Amino acid sequence: MKRKLRMGMVGGGRGAFIGGVHRRAANLDGNIELVAGAFSSDPKKSKLSGKDFHLDSSRVYGSYQEMAEKEKALPEDQRIDFVTIVVQNYLHFDVAKTFLRAGFNVICDKPVTYDLAQARELRKIINKTKKVFALTHNYTGYPMVKLAKEMVKKGELGEIIKVVCEYPQGYAITALTGEDKAISNWRANPEIAGISNCMGDIGTHAENLVHYITGLEIDRLCADLSVNIPGRNLDDDGNVLVRFKGGARGIIYASQVSNGDENDLNIRVYGTKKSIEWHQEEPNDLIVKDARAPRQVWRRGNDYVTGQAAENTRIPFGHPEGFIEAFANVYNAASVAIADEVAGKYPRKSGYDFPDIKDGIIGMAFIETVVKSSNSKEKWVKFPSIPK
Repeated sequence: MKRKLRMGMVGGGRGAFIGGVHRRAANLDGNIELVAGAFSSDPKKSKLSGKDFHLDSSRVYGSYQEMAEKEKALPEDQRIDFVTIVVQNYLHFDVAKTFLRAGFNVICDKPVTYDLAQARELRKIINKTKKVFALTHNYTGYPMVKLAKEMVKKGELGEIIKVVCEYPQGYAITALTGEDKAISNWRANPEIAGISNCMGDIGTHAENLVHYITGLEIDRLCADLSVNIPGRNLDDDGNVLVRFKGGARGIIYASQVSNGDENDLNIRVYGTKKSIEWHQEEPNDLIVKDARAPRQVWRRGNDYVTGQAAENTRIPFGHPEGFIEAFANVYNAASVAIADEVAGKYPRKSGYDFPDIKDGIIGMAFIETVVKSSNSKEKWVKFPSIPK
């Protein structure tokens, strides 16, 4: 494509952390330009946010419905090519549905919808409209995560025996102890977030990372969720035992009250030949382990790192890449598909490397099954069937 892709955004206005992350990631490589948005449910705040982003005021809208209608009415060489959705969970489905039916491609923050039924319905809409739908599970964008996936796919680890994935955060500890009465989190409100807080927010990242790297599908799980913060109804900590199809076992743990931890998403995949270990807070290293040999540390940016890991690396070894770059890699992969769609060449037979609606459905199934298991006396609960 000989021009930048034109991006719109719903949500993410003044004071929104994740909106800024999406804009910086989309802009990082110079292939995407933000041209329109409905940045808040408050029309005045939306207009002020559009001014912050130096947008034409005529392309800053008071609602997502108005945005979809007016953008669709513009000439093809002016209207947006895709919209990024960064609103609260309960709005994801309605916003995505509106733009897909208006003929626009969609990039959506996770979790994909409010519940599993909405996710399944959204898949039908995506299939009918034949538009691109990308889900920003951004941790799949790290080069060494892609190397880990490649190693598993090539059989370098042998048969996968066990997977342990942890996502501990400790930011909510002061709410638990009563030191910070003012702390708030809309994800703890079931009317906005759905049936889970911690597992819905960060536990789905852990589940997605396991699936992305290993390709393993969950057969059954046994979950124990807890609510530690007084006055809340949704989980802030959870532990999940997993049985995968094929016989591998796993542990997925997520927490917002792990005192002293910041954002320590990490994964260990144990195979019969080798094992691998990756930590999000040290993302440029992939540890390769074998009981029969010294452990190795593979470093991003070196000549021995090839394939998708190399293709998703921007700067030489010794110059750390991180969170924004990984996010940008998801945008880059999605932009290839969007450019193909605009050119009438979507989809490619070779496929694309970004999370999509199937990943979203798996994530929502994970949330619902974890909550069901935690509330059940039987504990071990069968994972729902996920269409190919």
